[in-house]
Amino acid sequence: MTTDTPSHRLDRADLPLDPAAAADARRRRMILIATCTALMAVVASVSGLNVAQQQLAVDLGAGQSALLWAINGYTIALAALLLPIGAIGDRWGRKHVLVGGLVLFAVANVVASAAGTISLLIAARVLAGVGAAMIMPVTLSVITSSFPAEERGNAIGVWSGIAGAGGIFGLISSAFLVDNFTWPWVFMAPTVLALGALAMTVKFVPHSREHHTGRFDTLGSVLSALAVGGLVLAIHEGPEVGWTAPLTVLGAVVGIASAIWFVRWELRQERPLIDLRVFGNRAVAGSSVALMATFVIIMGLFLVVVQFLQAVLGFSALRAAVGLLPMAAMMMPMSTIAPRIAQRTGLRPILTAGISIVGLGLAMTAAFGSVDGGYLTVLPGLMIIGFGTGLAMTPGTTAITGSLPEDKQGVASALNDTVREFGGAIGIALVGSLLNAGYKSSVSEATVGLSPELAESVKDGIGSTFAVAPQLGADAPRVIEAARNAFVDGWALSMWASAVAALVAAVFVWVWIPKGTSALGSDALDLVPVEDDDEQLVLSLV
Repeated sequence: MTTDTPSHRLDRADLPLDPAAAADARRRRMILIATCTALMAVVASVSGLNVAQQQLAVDLGAGQSALLWAINGYTIALAALLLPIGAIGDRWGRKHVLVGGLVLFAVANVVASAAGTISLLIAARVLAGVGAAMIMPVTLSVITSSFPAEERGNAIGVWSGIAGAGGIFGLISSAFLVDNFTWPWVFMAPTVLALGALAMTVKFVPHSREHHTGRFDTLGSVLSALAVGGLVLAIHEGPEVGWTAPLTVLGAVVGIASAIWFVRWELRQERPLIDLRVFGNRAVAGSSVALMATFVIIMGLFLVVVQFLQAVLGFSALRAAVGLLPMAAMMMPMSTIAPRIAQRTGLRPILTAGISIVGLGLAMTAAFGSVDGGYLTVLPGLMIIGFGTGLAMTPGTTAITGSLPEDKQGVASALNDTVREFGGAIGIALVGSLLNAGYKSSVSEATVGLSPELAESVKDGIGSTFAVAPQLGADAPRVIEAARNAFVDGWALSMWASAVAALVAAVFVWVWIPKGTSALGSDALDLVPVEDDDEQLVLSLV
């Protein structure tokens, strides 16, 4: 019998890796860098314009409604077009769609930076949203179709970390530019990222598309865009102009009617845009709820945390954005570690644990956040929220993308992105509404004795209170202090409500996802045939 000596083992370890395998590994790394850079540009643009509202109002003479459209026009276009453009990428080529999206996105941002009127800025933002919809689903489908199964989870983990933390990057970069330059520079960071991603995409991302027979589901694509776009529009407009305002009602009616028609249409098609019976798989349905709940919480949290740090604690825009970095510092590494944990625990435990931890962090921010305690009262809660978010995002994303076969990865990726964007829209609207309701209820007593005009300005929000402070005279210190405390009351209400939502989502995931479900997803879904009668059409979804 012979044994390897230490020198023999050393010689074998020193043998060079297979050059072809090493080259493939390097190419996959560059694909990941290219797609994540493109994703960063898209996600950063969602939140980046928030910190430039005051400069835009002054330079372009824009009212609050126009500013809202400049900010939200991008998100509405992005969310509405994700599903159809994901399907187009599968059919006509993912690289072509990604390159076209990056070019359109960069051009739209350059136009936005040079806009001399608010109307041109809104148009440029909507056009950038179209480009973003061409980018976002394709980045994930390129990853899932380029990486082997054993590497796919880690790659999706990196993608999920960027998707979650990119909004913080957008806030930080935009705050720095607004504080030190002027608002047109806000559009430069996404443009630079897009151009860098474009160069890497052209060089490294492979051409991939799937063979499809039959016609493209045009009506399904239009209906999906109307359904998502209408509902997102209603959710965005409701808190600002009122839930009974004509535009809000129109968006809700169009969205709900289109969603119903979309479901009925898709279930009757031989080759639908997306086979909705996939939601009969409990892992997919549970993961979708988990991701939506996560982004309801995260996007709502971004909205209120930045206001808390600026208006209550007196942080500058840049310092407030940097205050979110500890959350990102927890979120991104956990997103990359989560796939390895999920392989051991399965899908149900890790999703439930992640969302429950997010709920714990929310409860901590609600219980301990205060005017006098400052930033340190919310820091532990923010870090725990980042930890839980990173733990839940990657397994949920993997379960959704693994639910559809390789020839439908663009649609699977778009479904994942739509769940995220729709959840974010709900979070901004609902958390913002709860914050405003708690603030108004708490600050009302402090407006006694003020003129009706000043009292209404104070009730409008803490920003309006600071704006009219010079007109308050001797009452200014008392009213500002009351406004700060009222904001914290509204903050606590919105955070407790978010914590309850996280708990409900965690219970649903635990009950709904079967025990022992793999976190890697499954291409082999048991999809039952759909009958023609309406009752069976509805039952087939559950």
